[in-house]
Amino acid sequence: MRTQLTAVALTLFVAACGGGSEPPAGTAGPAGSPPEAAAPAAGAAPGAPSAGGVAAPGAGSTPTPGMAGRTTAELLNPDNETMVFLYYDLTGNAPPVDSWVEKDNRVNFAPAIEKAALRQQVRAEIEAGLAAVRGAGLIRLSVQNANLSDYDPTYGEFTVRAIAPSSEVTFSAFGQQVAIRFANGRTAQIWKVPAAEAQAIRDKITGGTGYFGNVEIELLLGIRSVQPGPGGGTIITDVLEYELRESRTGTTITRMKLAGA
Repeated sequence: MRTQLTAVALTLFVAACGGGSEPPAGTAGPAGSPPEAAAPAAGAAPGAPSAGGVAAPGAGSTPTPGMAGRTTAELLNPDNETMVFLYYDLTGNAPPVDSWVEKDNRVNFAPAIEKAALRQQVRAEIEAGLAAVRGAGLIRLSVQNANLSDYDPTYGEFTVRAIAPSSEVTFSAFGQQVAIRFANGRTAQIWKVPAAEAQAIRDKITGGTGYFGNVEIELLLGIRSVQPGPGGGTIITDVLEYELRESRTGTTITRMKLAGA
């Protein structure tokens, strides 16, 4: 299972573990108000991306600033289930594993004689996914639309609106919704560019067509805190690094490492 992460108007929601009809993973959009602060298991575990993964915590991992006990282990383009697992790991609340097992379509629709074995299989997958996110302090996301503004000559900047304080990326699985928001979005969204360089950047983005096309963004986020809520909650992060790419050609537009990251 895997989020496309899309790389922030992201739309991608995946089905809950083992089936169902959850919306696609990683949908970015405006949130109600700015935040006040700022891997998945191997095999078929519901939280384990099939083509991504996690650099598991272990010897040599170091604490991530702002979140005591977290490490430099990265979740790589985590899918919906992985983000729900991470949310429970951050809150310290016990996940409702029994309920998740019973609601899994493989168990729910199986003949009675097969249910016991399938329960064990699904439980093992979920527990592996929960173990894989334990202690991870970094999230790497690829988002389809950076929602990049055109150049503002008055302020000498572009604005990466996908990482604005009012933006969020949402994940849905197991009947839970988890959002990622950006504590340092107010400054992270501002990309200062000298006026003399702005036209060359615009040409790279438009491909000489004059059309200000779609720009993808890859983010490295540091987990800062968690805000529990009914039916899910919000993971507050700091944007540490990002890369912008023109979506049609994959041309790199800029790589940015934020001050203090």
